[in-house]
Amino acid sequence: MSDFDAIDSLLDAVGPQAELPPCHVRRELRERARLSKAQVARALGVSPSTLSGWESGRDPAGEIRTKYAYLLDGLNAKLATETETETETEAAPAAEQPVTSGTAATATPLSSLDLGQDEEGDDVELLVALEPCVLCGRPAGQRVAGFAQHLTPADCQPTATGASAAPPAGQPTAHTSKAPLRTTRPARATERSKGPARHVFQETSGPVDLIREAVQGTLAEHQGDVDAATAALVKRAIPDAMRLLDETRKGARYDMIAHPWIPDILKKQTARGADQIWEARPKWTRHELPPGRHQVTALDINGAYLSALKTHLPLGQLEHSTGLAHDRRRSGVHLITPPEWEHEALLPNPIGQRDEPGPLWVTEPTLRLLLRLSGPKHQLCEPPQIHESYTSGATENLLEKFRIALKDARDTAIEQGDRVTLEYVKAMYSKFVSTMGESNYNRELYRPDWMHLIRSQAFANLWLKALKAHDEGLAVVRAMGTDELHVIGDWRRVFAEGRAVTEVKVKDTYTAGTDDAEHEGEGE
Repeated sequence: MSDFDAIDSLLDAVGPQAELPPCHVRRELRERARLSKAQVARALGVSPSTLSGWESGRDPAGEIRTKYAYLLDGLNAKLATETETETETEAAPAAEQPVTSGTAATATPLSSLDLGQDEEGDDVELLVALEPCVLCGRPAGQRVAGFAQHLTPADCQPTATGASAAPPAGQPTAHTSKAPLRTTRPARATERSKGPARHVFQETSGPVDLIREAVQGTLAEHQGDVDAATAALVKRAIPDAMRLLDETRKGARYDMIAHPWIPDILKKQTARGADQIWEARPKWTRHELPPGRHQVTALDINGAYLSALKTHLPLGQLEHSTGLAHDRRRSGVHLITPPEWEHEALLPNPIGQRDEPGPLWVTEPTLRLLLRLSGPKHQLCEPPQIHESYTSGATENLLEKFRIALKDARDTAIEQGDRVTLEYVKAMYSKFVSTMGESNYNRELYRPDWMHLIRSQAFANLWLKALKAHDEGLAVVRAMGTDELHVIGDWRRVFAEGRAVTEVKVKDTYTAGTDDAEHEGEGE
């Protein structure tokens, strides 16, 4: 928080506070809108238990009170409009009800925009004055997740003249509504919600059908030969993954920039060499075990790269900056001096096993992990020193529909014992990640920055599982790559066992350590 943000928060607490309806009315408005406590709490940036307190006797204060009042006023206006529309519809004969855009608008269910979010879970703020879109440069009337941009791909199109996209005179804007006047929305953008908006009534068909049709067609082509069909599907996994990606991107707000300008640090230094980005891959084994003999369990983390598709990816071309504090609304790669790590005996270094000291280029997930570990909750290290960065405005939901389609297909294949689909899906997401850099196998997408970020997110996810095991009293013995974690202790009370993405399975068990009697003999 900057000094000015702190001052603004202090000023917000001075003067008359926003009016709130009685507690029972607050609860009634939420229930009539069919919103759960978790949904409203996430939109306001509080816990569900805090919201329960506001609906049973306590009142919020300061800026959060203004946000809550704005939400309740909006719900009241929305529900009043719907009630009025239903009354008019019941009063008019069915044959005399014209189908107009206004009728369609009032029949639309409460959308995430009313809560300050768009369909992908990002904050949406209406602008008083138009600002250049971060993607196409044309004037935009909304700011999404802190960046001015258009809400639909149709609006987000570059023009030769760069003329304003304002509607013709007399034509209503897209935000015209018949709803009663509401409390004025605070000028400052609200806090980002704690997760993507959930779409309850989405059709289950679509992207998953592409996977099912490909498997069925290939099996038929090979007369039911499972091995031959699996080999054929794995071979075509990359183009099929790109086709699935295109399908999941239909109607999306962001246009994917497949071949942007890339800084030299992201280019291979030699034909067979690597670029300058350090991914922080764990490759750690505990130097000394606790005294005695122990049974060690090697756990396999399911779908590591699939889970890592949910990470903050830069949308546009990376822009260079120096001397700036970390901006959570942006993502990219950063030159940092990592902090000293004093817990090597119990936990791996978050930046991996590195021989050379000094600054190095790391990805967004690695930086965020270090900042998290240096924060007040963990206090495991000092904050990293950021020297320069290449970043762009980012979203965590860019590949979310793609990830969910693959996850759903994977879950169904496991449930049905469908080995062909399971191997096909694994090849799709693993090869998708590995070929988006400099690859001869995927010419449609060249985003080495995304490749490094996704891989680093998988490594960071494994590290956090090691931290969870340590905090729950398990002894962490080894952490390797994206999916291998060795522990001593009752791991089933910490991790759920199974084949789902959120679960782990046993890869191996073995005995390690020395008997206490041997130690006593050595002492003599």
